[in-house]
Amino acid sequence: MANDELTVAVLGPGGIGGLLAGLLARAGHRVICLAGEETTKTLTADGIRVRSGLFGDFTARVEADTVLREPVDACLVAVKHTALDSALDRVPPAALGDGLLVPFLNGVEHPAALRARYRPDLVAPAVIRVESTRVAAGVIEHGSPFAEIDLTGEGVDRGRLDALAQALDAAGPATRVLDDETAALWAKMSFLAPFALLTTRYGLPLGDVRTQHRDELTALVEETAAVSRASGGPADPAQALARYDAFPPQTKSSMQRDAEADRTLELDAIGGALLRAAERHGVSVPVAARVVRELGDAGH
Repeated sequence: MANDELTVAVLGPGGIGGLLAGLLARAGHRVICLAGEETTKTLTADGIRVRSGLFGDFTARVEADTVLREPVDACLVAVKHTALDSALDRVPPAALGDGLLVPFLNGVEHPAALRARYRPDLVAPAVIRVESTRVAAGVIEHGSPFAEIDLTGEGVDRGRLDALAQALDAAGPATRVLDDETAALWAKMSFLAPFALLTTRYGLPLGDVRTQHRDELTALVEETAAVSRASGGPADPAQALARYDAFPPQTKSSMQRDAEADRTLELDAIGGALLRAAERHGVSVPVAARVVRELGDAGH
């Protein structure tokens, strides 16, 4: 993997994938977006248009196809967990070759599933902190004043991780490589789960949740931190609450946006995975169990 110009496939050019595809293409890398036929036609004709207060407004030319047909340096997986199995049909292991598979997925259970399908030493999980939304095919609105990526991968060649991190960082998002995969994934889960579950449960943006449902938020943060600690991850409830308080009050979780659009929720990948980890480690999580059950009863 050369440090100068990479060939990167992006599976799922939505809010996250589209932003990364646009930034990498603008930086001079070859980007191949993998999507359905209609999106592929749109991207081929119009490229990816990004509107961002941080990175500016721009249009980047990308290639697009319905399936990966050639080896790449890396394939960024940015689909929803609910669409993962069918989406992976677009990335045959033989076509991926020696390319890194970099999932930007919520939850903590997907690396094991991906390593059962692809070469384990090529699966390099990533965590991204950003608010970015696809408003139409090939049109991305990046709303947060930051974009940060943690790249990791147990057993993955460190030189390749560093090269990809360098390319991503130079393209825009502040990117670092972390040694502890479990800690990286649980750090994201510890922040995401309370945020996603409560904003979706009450249909409120973060600002209203942290004022109107502060006690519930605090309890859920403490439960999630306890599960993270038992799973080998970090546990700092006070830091998580401070981060929520620093976010713009109108911030919505992607799960909440999915609920508003009547799309299938990643409830199992986030809430379900949290409850399964809690059960494995004997951690009591009554608030999490109730909120997940209420969301499920609501038809989510």
